[in-house]
Amino acid sequence: MVQQAARASLVLLLGALALSGCLGGSSAGGPAQAGARIGVPLNLANCKDWKDATPSEREGTIKALKGFAGGPTGGRGGRRGATLPDGKAYQLLENTCRNYYARGFKLYKLYTRGASLQNLPR
Repeated sequence: MVQQAARASLVLLLGALALSGCLGGSSAGGPAQAGARIGVPLNLANCKDWKDATPSEREGTIKALKGFAGGPTGGRGGRRGATLPDGKAYQLLENTCRNYYARGFKLYKLYTRGASLQNLPR
């Protein structure tokens, strides 16, 4: 069970690293400032901010990330973006952000890429 969780975290991390340049984005083109609970705009919140936050600030940030990622996709049929269960999202950010090299990783990018990867066939 622990090995499977570690493997899943590694897959998510590698996916985030592999795609880090593919989707690009800047603070102007990133997600709207949805009011991250950790004291910075959601599109600017990174792993360093995550590590500095309290558990309740982290939970508020997860809710803000879910609201952003689960918003309308802009296509027909009222489709919405992929989201993660709160516990999985918390664990994804915890596992990724504990690494020093991840200090600048944007939380919204980690979340949305993790959510998009969760339904891949195994």
